[in-house]
Amino acid sequence: MAAASLCSSVRLLVQQPRQQRGGRRSLRVQAAGSTFGHAFRVTTFGESHGGGVGCVIDGVPPRMQITQEEIQYELDRRRPGQSKITTPRKETDTCEILSGMAPDGTTTLGSPICVLVRNKDQKSQDYSEMEQAYRPSHADATYDFKYGIRAVAGGGRSSARETIGRVAAGAVAKKLLRQVAGTEVLAYVNRVRDVEASGVDHESMTLEQIESNPVRCPDPASAEAMYKAIDAAELAKAIMSLPATKVGTSRAFGGCVACPRGSGGQLAKAIMSLPATKGFEIGSGFSGSRMVGSEHNDEFYMDEQGEVRTRTNRSGGIQGGISNGEHIVIRVAFKPTATIAQRQATVSREGKDIELLARGRHDPCVVPRAVPMVESMVALVLADQLLQHYAQCELLPRDSALGPDAKARSQFQHPVHA
Repeated sequence: MAAASLCSSVRLLVQQPRQQRGGRRSLRVQAAGSTFGHAFRVTTFGESHGGGVGCVIDGVPPRMQITQEEIQYELDRRRPGQSKITTPRKETDTCEILSGMAPDGTTTLGSPICVLVRNKDQKSQDYSEMEQAYRPSHADATYDFKYGIRAVAGGGRSSARETIGRVAAGAVAKKLLRQVAGTEVLAYVNRVRDVEASGVDHESMTLEQIESNPVRCPDPASAEAMYKAIDAAELAKAIMSLPATKVGTSRAFGGCVACPRGSGGQLAKAIMSLPATKGFEIGSGFSGSRMVGSEHNDEFYMDEQGEVRTRTNRSGGIQGGISNGEHIVIRVAFKPTATIAQRQATVSREGKDIELLARGRHDPCVVPRAVPMVESMVALVLADQLLQHYAQCELLPRDSALGPDAKARSQFQHPVHA
């Protein structure tokens, strides 16, 4: 067996046949549904220009402390109209908690929690041109092909406004992770077109640093350059890097305690369900396909606290689909905003070639507001897998376990309170 095993990349193309009539694809692989998770289960509801949007969260442990203000803080990070580089739509995104809380308003009952945010600043008249024409690279056409009907104003369910429910649920998931395991999930904008962040230290990075500027990049000089790029040009590409910190000082959340087999796939599925996402990587990602095994392997060692660690983290904190206790590091690529102030060739709903000049209020670059969305989806996956793992793997003693799992039971018995 060679010491330097080779890695490579694979490209897959699914060629879809066309019908004899109409020219539309006769084979479509399409996702449906608005519910995700198993033990920690979230259903989102509402459309961009409907009465409101929100979520129902099922599986939240009883007696957990969470306030309306904590959920509102995360929604304020996501809301439109924050700065010149976000959509000018003016929404307060004030949340209402309709169920699942004790009379004190801060303690969960263990029953489903329903969070509602009412829409208030709709301008449906801005979408009159899109009623009969499909915006290029937008979900207008695919929604119409699938359902035979669509919500024209604001894009309906394909609007990023649907993510309000995800961010609200993510706030609850973040609190659970923080309270039980001392976990923080932090995302930041790593690149906007050709401007890439420098000097970002994942070990010392804080939420305050990320929130110190409208771009949400923790490096001030990089953030300023990104702001100018967003303000000056129509963007071709924007990429975000998301690191998750270690969980607690003992890393007890890693080493299979939170992420069972297949966690990488669950993270990819969750992230790629967000609007405008086009790429996902864990650890070395696609660059790992250019290495040999001796370059890519993360060697193990015992640290001063007697914990199993890795000297490098090209695995991105996940090996064999299971977390190993190191930072979980992922990168997410977002495409440019599809609705642009420029005439483009398209087709009408009647199948005629036409030109469209789209209107409406849209983000010139999606990533600053996508930061809390990405954090939320990661937190939802980890919270779901935390509950599943504890139910399956932590009911019986682990007296012979090596590494952080031996401490898992004491961690859950004595949670780290925020």
